[in-house]
Amino acid sequence: MSDAPPVTDLAAALRALRRAADLSQRELAGKSGVPQATIARIESGQTADPSFRTIERLVGAVAGRIVLQGPATRELATVPHETLRDAAGRHCPAHLDAREVREPKDWPGAWWAHWFKIPSNRWPPLPAVTFRLDRAVRDRERLREAVRRDYLVRRYVDPVLPSTSWRFVAELPDGDLVGELRAHERSSDLLIGHPEPGQRQVVLDGVLVAPAYRLLGIGRRLVAALLTEMDGAGVRSAHAIAESGGASFLLACGFDLEASRPAALRFHRPASRGWPPPGSEEGPSPVSGGRLPPR
Repeated sequence: MSDAPPVTDLAAALRALRRAADLSQRELAGKSGVPQATIARIESGQTADPSFRTIERLVGAVAGRIVLQGPATRELATVPHETLRDAAGRHCPAHLDAREVREPKDWPGAWWAHWFKIPSNRWPPLPAVTFRLDRAVRDRERLREAVRRDYLVRRYVDPVLPSTSWRFVAELPDGDLVGELRAHERSSDLLIGHPEPGQRQVVLDGVLVAPAYRLLGIGRRLVAALLTEMDGAGVRSAHAIAESGGASFLLACGFDLEASRPAALRFHRPASRGWPPPGSEEGPSPVSGGRLPPR
C-alpha cells in the first residue's frame, strides 16, 4: 500500500498566499469576487472544504497557479507570525508583520509616554500583538530580510590588478552588489629598511555597505572573510585608519587602537579664481608679487 498524500492546511496556505501578495482580506475579496466573510471562514478553519471554484478564484486573484499533481516547483513561505494570536484568540492579519507586545517599548502606540518612569504595576493594559501598517516600511523591512538571508560574501580576483590588492564583495544571487571591502598588502622591508621573511602586512582601505542594507551584519561578514583569507595566506597583521562610526565598527570587529596614532592630514588643491592662471601648468611664484596668493 502506498502512503496517503499529505493533506494541505488550507487555512494556513491561504494566509501564506495572501501574505506573499501583501493583500488584506478585503483587498483579496475585491480582486477575486469571493466575499470577505467566506475568506475569513476559510482562514479560521470554519470552512474546511470550500468549492474548487472558490479556491481557483482566490489563487487566480494573486496571479498564482493551482498544481493538480506533481511536486510543487517552489514552496510557499509560511507566515512568520502564524502562531501569534490577538487578545480574542484570533489569527493576526497575515499580510501584516505582527509581533508580540511584552512591554510598552514593543508597542508603537506608547511612543508618547515616558514608560521608564512608570512602575510596571501601573502600566495601562497593553495589546497582545501589534502590526506594521505602513506598507512602504513593511516592504522595506521585508527586502532587508531577503537580503540578509540571500547575500553571499566572496573574494573578487581581478586579473588586471596585482595579487597584493585584496577585494571582497557581498552580493545577491542575481549579482547586485550590496557591500565590499578593499585592502592591500604592504611591504614591511620598506618600513624597517631590510627584508624580513614572513612579515607580510595588510592595510584595510575601507568597508562599504549600501545604505539601505546597513545594520544587517554585512560589514562584519566582510571583515570575517578578510581574516579567513589572512589566516590562509599567513598574514598576521591588519592595519586601518578610520574615523567616527568606522572606528567603532572596527573596534567591534576585534581591531585594537595603537598607543601612537598618526596625524590626520588632507591634501587639497584650491580652486579659487585666477589660481593657477589659465594655460599655466605651474602657478606664479609667490615671491614675485610680494604677496602670497590667496588660499
